[in-house]
Amino acid sequence: MLSFSYKNRIAFNYILSTALLISVVFCTIYGITSYSINEHINDDILEESSEYMEEVKIDNNNAYLIQVDQWRESDNNRVNVNPVFVQFLDNSNKLIDKSPNLKGFQLKLYKSNRDNQFVDAFLNNKPIRQIQIPLFDKNKKVGYLFVAMSLDEATLILTNLRNTLFIAFPLILLLLFFIARLIAGRSIKPVTLITETSSRITKDNLKDRIILPQNKDELFVLSKTINDLLDRIENAVEREKQFTSDASHELRTPLTVLKGTLEVLIRKPRNQDEYEEKINFCISEVNRLNNLVDQLLLLARFENHKQSLRIEKIYLNAIILDALTLYSSKIKDKNIEIVHDFAKDYFIKSDNYLVGTIISNIISNAIKYSNQDGKISITITKSDSKTSCIITDNGIGIRETDLDKILNPFYRSNPTLHPEVKGSGLGLSIVERITQLLNIEFKIESELNKGTQVYLIF
Repeated sequence: MLSFSYKNRIAFNYILSTALLISVVFCTIYGITSYSINEHINDDILEESSEYMEEVKIDNNNAYLIQVDQWRESDNNRVNVNPVFVQFLDNSNKLIDKSPNLKGFQLKLYKSNRDNQFVDAFLNNKPIRQIQIPLFDKNKKVGYLFVAMSLDEATLILTNLRNTLFIAFPLILLLLFFIARLIAGRSIKPVTLITETSSRITKDNLKDRIILPQNKDELFVLSKTINDLLDRIENAVEREKQFTSDASHELRTPLTVLKGTLEVLIRKPRNQDEYEEKINFCISEVNRLNNLVDQLLLLARFENHKQSLRIEKIYLNAIILDALTLYSSKIKDKNIEIVHDFAKDYFIKSDNYLVGTIISNIISNAIKYSNQDGKISITITKSDSKTSCIITDNGIGIRETDLDKILNPFYRSNPTLHPEVKGSGLGLSIVERITQLLNIEFKIESELNKGTQVYLIF
């Protein structure tokens, strides 16, 4: 048998079902033909029997007489393709007369329970069908009439039909197999294209896409789904490359500063104050580097979707107050006014650590980009099942053209205008990833030199 490729399996399964169907059809044809032929023979026998019964006469001695010359002449005048055999027995089951075509043979008499029934038998080793009809006179049996017909012709017809069906059956199946294989080959052509396209796609070549079939069937859906998957993989790989590149750059910068500072420091002896100044500067850069690594690790966990969530009932007021306490020294240094008037206690169901990270990053940005003697307002409201938190500052704001970019990792809106503001550009990226993970609605509105509003809807 041919190799069991997908195309051959389709054709083979099709042939199995077709073979069953053809078998049923052929058996039905043979059965109907056989039934029709047998019914036709039975009708002929009954018709002949009724004609011969009319020629039987009963005498006064309860014996029947046959006009032998008359029925023989009548029998010879019949023009039938299928010969009819006739035989008469008396009440002692002795032969009275029979048709000449019986020659030296005689039709067999069966037990009385077979009277008026069709019986298949043999005459001179040839198949016949006969019926034995008892003859009565005043409820007394006086003899038998036998009428039989040869089954040679019917047997020949049925044998030829059976042989024809047996020969046609494998030929039809073989022809249908090759037709089904051809149709299956055309049907799975898109699958072949999918295989060829997939084999060309590597991590360095993610641009190829599967050509969509014209018919919008299951293969169209499969091709489109694979194309969408490739789009997501390409985007993920591009983000990973960009992330790696940006991370390398951001890590290299403080390391270069540290190396340069230490190299300058060891070139010549210095006094105690100079050593302390440079060491404190290096410590601040190490802290910055450590904070950057923490943020990169946090972002990488969300990128790989490996962060396990711990959903519980958390106290939102406390998380905000904890963040304000954490940055209290920076708030004091800038003399920033913090306005928060929580009407009541607000509870939400979420991950305590991740929500704390969101609030902490947003408040940190608000403080970082607020002017000296600025103001930060925090409001919490609840409507139906939604809790909204709005954090507003009156700081330097964000340009409208940068609002769509500030969520990208390492992007900072025009840092050259405010070189005194340090940052890695990861804070809002982390906030966006966490809000997506926790299904929190996150929105930023800002106007340059007027301030920024951040909306969180739990």
